[in-house]
Amino acid sequence: MAIKSPKVSSCEVAECAYNRNGECHAMAITIGGEGCPMCDTYFVSEEEGGFNEIKGSVGACHQEDCRYNDALECIAKNISVGMHGDHAECLTYESVEEIGEEEYEEELEEV
Repeated sequence: MAIKSPKVSSCEVAECAYNRNGECHAMAITIGGEGCPMCDTYFVSEEEGGFNEIKGSVGACHQEDCRYNDALECIAKNISVGMHGDHAECLTYESVEEIGEEEYEEELEEV
């Protein structure tokens, strides 16, 4: 079974070192999990991070209650990142509670 890391389709966090023109250039980002789906890779720096030829993808997701989380990996087709208050956050996040446990289990079986 071939599994691909979901791409970061857009990033609205202009001040992030990995963002250039709305695109993430980190090899892999990590989405945190302490109650908020923060982009733990978000970093402000004078230096540009990442490589222009790389489009960012999700390396790990610690947001266990997300409908797209399976074994701490993101199974969404792609994600978007934007600012939420004072931090960068996965805008694709949806809690399992919002969709219901039964629908969530059915989705995981399809993957």
